[in-house]
Amino acid sequence: MIDTIFIVLMALIVAIVIFRYARPRQFLRLLMLGARRIMGFRTRSIAIDGVDWPYLDSGNAPGGVVILLHGFSGDKDNWPLYGRNLAKDYRVIIPDLPGFGDNARDPHGDYSMDAQARWLLGFADAMGIDRFHVAGNSMGGYIALKFVLAYPDRVLSLGLLNNAGVLGKTKSELQIATENGESLLTVATPEEFDRLLAFVVHRSMPLPGFIKQPYCEDLIANQPFLEAIFWAMAEEVLDQPLNDRLHTIAAPTLIIWGRHDRLIDVSCTDVMKAKIPNSQRVVFEETGHVPMLERPVESAAAHLDFLNELRAATP
Repeated sequence: MIDTIFIVLMALIVAIVIFRYARPRQFLRLLMLGARRIMGFRTRSIAIDGVDWPYLDSGNAPGGVVILLHGFSGDKDNWPLYGRNLAKDYRVIIPDLPGFGDNARDPHGDYSMDAQARWLLGFADAMGIDRFHVAGNSMGGYIALKFVLAYPDRVLSLGLLNNAGVLGKTKSELQIATENGESLLTVATPEEFDRLLAFVVHRSMPLPGFIKQPYCEDLIANQPFLEAIFWAMAEEVLDQPLNDRLHTIAAPTLIIWGRHDRLIDVSCTDVMKAKIPNSQRVVFEETGHVPMLERPVESAAAHLDFLNELRAATP
């Protein structure tokens, strides 16, 4: 019996190894499905205007709905480590935004931040969600800002994690490069992908090859599409930052930032903290542009405390 079990286990291990190298993309998809389930999320999709929107859903919870929005060239899998810490008390929903992840890419589509805000409204309506907490990282935070400014009655609270859309006193490396006509967030080679990973986080986060390779290939294959979105967004931020509209935000707002963000300088938090009336700020040391990946437990704990305080204060 022991010999049989050993042979079966060895055969299973060999099969997994062969599958990993022969079908790395399919292996990664199965791995991510398993990781999502372990962290308490189910993979779902909903049809909106004939387009399937993929999203992760933690299921119903007593505290209401939290929608988390990923950043540029990110996807829904940027959030489960963070989201699982909220899911005991809140229903956490994490969509792939149009043009990213498993959502549709239309080379002729409108992927401006205003369009993304309208799509978010359509997603919430299709899901039957009236009012909700919304939080976003980087581009996702920019979309969240656009959403709360356009549809203030739909937002219970706003979470901004290293968000775009606001200019601070100090220019970041990304802002300087963008003003000089250089895009640092799109890649054409594996070497540029490695550079991008090092640019986004404060400390190196090595990725196994079977994870790194498919992501790298997708970014390279979609470079022209991503370039168009990046430059439209970057030009809007530089020419029409939201600084002068922040004072109109009525939703309670939590600002979470990484002190060592090279993409969007931490001085942006001074602007937002001063101008958004009901706002709090948490800045993590030794952290870069993606606190939900670099410090998922600590950043989610800050968000959970913020949400629970609001919940306790609500009659």
